[in-house]
Amino acid sequence: MGFMTGLKANKAYRLQKSGQTEEAIKIYEEVFAEGLNDPRYVLSYALLIIRKGEYQKAKDFLVKHQKAPGMTPEQRVTLLVDYAACCYRLGDIDKGINTLEQQHRKGETGLIYQTLGYLYVEKYDAAKKPEFPPEEDAAETGETAVTEETAEETAEAAEETAAESAPGEAEPAQQPDEETKPEAAADEKELSPREAWDAGVEKAEAFIRASLEYDDEDPICLDNMGQFLYRVREDRAGAKEWFEKALANKDSQIDTLYFLSLYDEEAGDNEAALKKLEKAVVGRFSPLNYCSKETVEKEILRLKGVN
Repeated sequence: MGFMTGLKANKAYRLQKSGQTEEAIKIYEEVFAEGLNDPRYVLSYALLIIRKGEYQKAKDFLVKHQKAPGMTPEQRVTLLVDYAACCYRLGDIDKGINTLEQQHRKGETGLIYQTLGYLYVEKYDAAKKPEFPPEEDAAETGETAVTEETAEETAEAAEETAAESAPGEAEPAQQPDEETKPEAAADEKELSPREAWDAGVEKAEAFIRASLEYDDEDPICLDNMGQFLYRVREDRAGAKEWFEKALANKDSQIDTLYFLSLYDEEAGDNEAALKKLEKAVVGRFSPLNYCSKETVEKEILRLKGVN
């Protein structure tokens, strides 16, 4: 990599900061082709293409540059969070969750609490809850029973494999052969698919509550708690206070404004709901927003009576 490559990278970064994203992307791609591997620019470029919705491209790029020299622990966490967001948007939320769970065991960070908490809400959203077979029919349908011990072992194995050289793994580990998996002890409590789901929900709630013990003023973690109660527990009344706490700490948070607008509309205050939505629609949307800009725009038009 030559001296001019570094100058071009600085130019791309300045263009990015000034909002000239397409020109910045073009120059970034030139300097990476020339061999640039500076973590500052790796993360800046990845953010740009993630915001464009090019999740597969961003994911592949992050894997390729996961060992950029001089990467700080904070940059490493950012890279993993971006990777997990791409996995989620590409339809593999479990891989994203496993990656962040593995990193969380190495130490607490606010960014992991924010992101993993949200992914848990997405995974266990009541609207996505499967139709479980009747408990008494599980054996007859050939449903594989999961024990508490083997469920934990399986989760740990998944985190370690994280497939296709996920950031943090030099090479993907091999999945254990079925015949080498430990046999469940006869007296171990078996978890049905329904019980496994419920255990996941409990784990998610414990994690989100731990995030608030870590930082009880973090607006994203407060919003995660609100969304968990609203979407997972379906406790709309209990969720409202958490959304209000989140709004008090950050009055421009898109999802918080969206959910609070629903309460306003239910109370018959369409004007207040519209005000919140109009504030939300000008925010910067990310892959980890519950509602898209298009969703908010449609809600605004609906409240205005525009078809």
